[in-house]
Amino acid sequence: MTPTEKASDIVEQMYSNDAFSQWLGIERLLVEPGKCRLRMTVREEMTNGFKIAHGGITYSLADSALAFAANGHGVQSLSIDTSINHLKPVKINDVITAEATEISITRRTGIYQIRITNQEDEQVAVFKGVVYRTERLWEHKNKEE
Repeated sequence: MTPTEKASDIVEQMYSNDAFSQWLGIERLLVEPGKCRLRMTVREEMTNGFKIAHGGITYSLADSALAFAANGHGVQSLSIDTSINHLKPVKINDVITAEATEISITRRTGIYQIRITNQEDEQVAVFKGVVYRTERLWEHKNKEE
């Protein structure tokens, strides 16, 4: 099993148990160790009183991208610090994409930047996440390695 296949297996395990990411309607476009690209469409029930996407929507998409990218290495990893900057409003029916890129990884931590864009490839938010890498390894469904 290649590292990319292992990462996909781990993310499949995570996603299948992640009711919130499923409710968001997240599509997995790319999964690799340390990298992930996700896409979703903003629905009316995701908007706030201004009829724009609640800030938690872009945050949640980016947080899922962080989790999938970090855990794709095979080490169970948990966020310990995250932040987001909202740059442009996101509206109903916008298709937003989050791309997580690994900036740094050590035995115990990983730092990631997630760029969130709309269907026009305009950057609507930027997210930074730091994860703690535990000592627990993910088990793979396909034991043939």
